[in-house]
Amino acid sequence: MKRMGRVLLLIAAACLALCTLGLLPTVHAQTITVFDAAGAGAGAGQGTLGVAISPSGAIAGFDFDGNGVSHGFLRSRSGVVVTFDAPGAGTSPGQGTICRSINPAGAIAGQYLDASGATHGFLRSQNGDFTTYDAPGAGTGPGQGTNGESINAAGEVAGEYSDASGVFHGFLRASSGAFTTIDALGAGTGPGQGTFVATVSGITAAGAITGYYFDGSTVAHGYVRSPSGTITTFDAPGAGTGASQGTYVGSINPKGEITSFFVDANNVYHGYLRTREAVITTVDAPGAGTGAAQGTQAENINSIGTIVGNYLDTSGVNHGFVRTRRGAITTFDAPDASTGPGQGTTPFSNNASGAITGFEIDANGVFHGFLRTREAEDMR
Repeated sequence: MKRMGRVLLLIAAACLALCTLGLLPTVHAQTITVFDAAGAGAGAGQGTLGVAISPSGAIAGFDFDGNGVSHGFLRSRSGVVVTFDAPGAGTSPGQGTICRSINPAGAIAGQYLDASGATHGFLRSQNGDFTTYDAPGAGTGPGQGTNGESINAAGEVAGEYSDASGVFHGFLRASSGAFTTIDALGAGTGPGQGTFVATVSGITAAGAITGYYFDGSTVAHGYVRSPSGTITTFDAPGAGTGASQGTYVGSINPKGEITSFFVDANNVYHGYLRTREAVITTVDAPGAGTGAAQGTQAENINSIGTIVGNYLDTSGVNHGFVRTRRGAITTFDAPDASTGPGQGTTPFSNNASGAITGFEIDANGVFHGFLRTREAEDMR
């Protein structure tokens, strides 16, 4: 018995050492809080979507009401949810207000769809005041217009606009209101092609911008634009070269690390991490399917290098994952997430404290926002 006790102690010590080295994950209880905005619909395709989380834990997102109209919301760290509509937002199905990003001060960027189906950018200050805007050259027809995608601490907004021909162009809106157009070299000039900016965390405090572009064959390629305006394009190893395949970009952190996913020649998704030195590492979550429209989709990377996203299993169900800077991956599911195809758990944003927001889809096809908090192993 004494010998067995000693063996167990040695095993425990070895496991502790491996955890310390980051080779084994430490297990701690997670806390997932599900929330719904007041007025959110309860039918399929309706409900609440958490999109962006600030350093302090405030969440910005949007909901679809019972008529399919979208409304923006801000959820405070204490859990109070305030809904709002941008001036000029339409009130018919498929119209309304969509929040995309929140900065450390609580200012929110996004877009709204008007009564004609055109989009316009908006900026909501931390005090609740609205500024609406249109990028120069933006079209005014249905499906055209201006989309605010990401806002940094300085109040600069990056996004894209669709012109009268349906071609997309990136933009940078300075805090003064001045616009700079962004077109990646090689971007296509046909409808649905052009340059796009990453949602939530597409612009750093220093002004570096990332996103992707569709070329003339509608293949996706990544790019990063330095604060001085230099654009560097890139492709993840293994990215396919067919239409809608290629390299997508979802987030950049202050260190210049980029994450998102690529679509291979078999239409399987794979996450990736691109370092500031342009080294690209593939990220595949355990349990991710290997068939078409399955696999891993990284969404956001925080300031300490922790990645969040979702993976689709062999049944097409979404599950959340967290990847630490050292490469350890933890998977999770929100409490009421369903296990039907296209349903499940989709994390969308994380902050430096390890808090994650996103949405789940229940068995009735209804969206619910969630906040996940966890112990320090997510940040190692």
